[in-house]
Amino acid sequence: MAPVLPVVLPLQPRIRLAQGIWLLSWLLAFVGGLTLLCSGHLLVQLGHLGTFLAPSCSFPALPQTALAAGTVALGTGLGGAGASRASLDAAQYPPWRGVLTPLLAVGTAAGGGLLTLALGLALALPVSLNQGLEEGLEAALAHYKDTEVPGRCQAKRLMDELQLRYHCCGRHGYKDWFGVQWVSNRYLDPSDQDVVDRIQSNVEGLYLIDGVPFSCCNPHSPRPCLQSQLSDPYAHPLFDPRQPNLNLWAQGCHEVLLEHLQGLSGTLGSILAVTLLLQILVLLGLRYLQTALEGLGGVIDGEGETQGYLFPGGLKDILKTAWLQGGLAHKPAPEEAPPDEEPPKEVLAEA
Repeated sequence: MAPVLPVVLPLQPRIRLAQGIWLLSWLLAFVGGLTLLCSGHLLVQLGHLGTFLAPSCSFPALPQTALAAGTVALGTGLGGAGASRASLDAAQYPPWRGVLTPLLAVGTAAGGGLLTLALGLALALPVSLNQGLEEGLEAALAHYKDTEVPGRCQAKRLMDELQLRYHCCGRHGYKDWFGVQWVSNRYLDPSDQDVVDRIQSNVEGLYLIDGVPFSCCNPHSPRPCLQSQLSDPYAHPLFDPRQPNLNLWAQGCHEVLLEHLQGLSGTLGSILAVTLLLQILVLLGLRYLQTALEGLGGVIDGEGETQGYLFPGGLKDILKTAWLQGGLAHKPAPEEAPPDEEPPKEVLAEA
């Protein structure tokens, strides 16, 4: 059977192949480490921002998969660098002969599979991130007032820190706060007629005001922060409600977080693409180097030419052989076959 994709490798091309693999392996190890750093950074960011993502959002699967893929790529790069360097010395190469096959198998199955999966997630998951942030921020605004509800005691603090840190207000803008009750009933005066009128005028019995939390205020504004009666053009002198960005953060948190997380995932996706390319090149080079040296007994400077290949036989022949072997394995042995029934004696007598 003819080998798959054979390449004739004289002495000098063999040496250059080993040197090239050594260089590519170190590049793969570097990019694999960079993948670990980027995926780890994205995981840390999601740890801080996970409160504002819907539980059904699958975006956190991206850095988790990339972290595993980067670990395998780093190991493949270090292993490839060691094997290619050892191949240049006949005394150092023998211990690596038993390591190369498992290294190629793990690098192809685990590394290639994880990198492909992570790259696919980097391309597909940012679409689900939009909906995840929509639902998560909507819940965060609704639970802002629940400072005494078990499990939601930190909702106000986290939302205030988010708006102050990322310079945003509301989900898509400051008016989002007008549609939710963000002041706890504990701090409302039930004897105040204005409070009673507002609650009774709402179908759901919520206390809604045209105001925002303090964390929406822009400290760079030249005037004191205006947090209430923002829709009344006569409530504040020299204040135009049509230009609230002079006093409040202009952007909503959804837009800011979406741009931030998509930027991180885009960077990670680019690194994953480079890592996958280097992984393929290193694995192909190691396989050709391995098969070429096996033909010379593991000595790279052996006499004459040798042939490197991917598989020892044609792919069609390999599949055919595997199919036949599988069929023979399920075929009953001759001694297990049931014996033929003997014809009745009456029939024999008549004959």
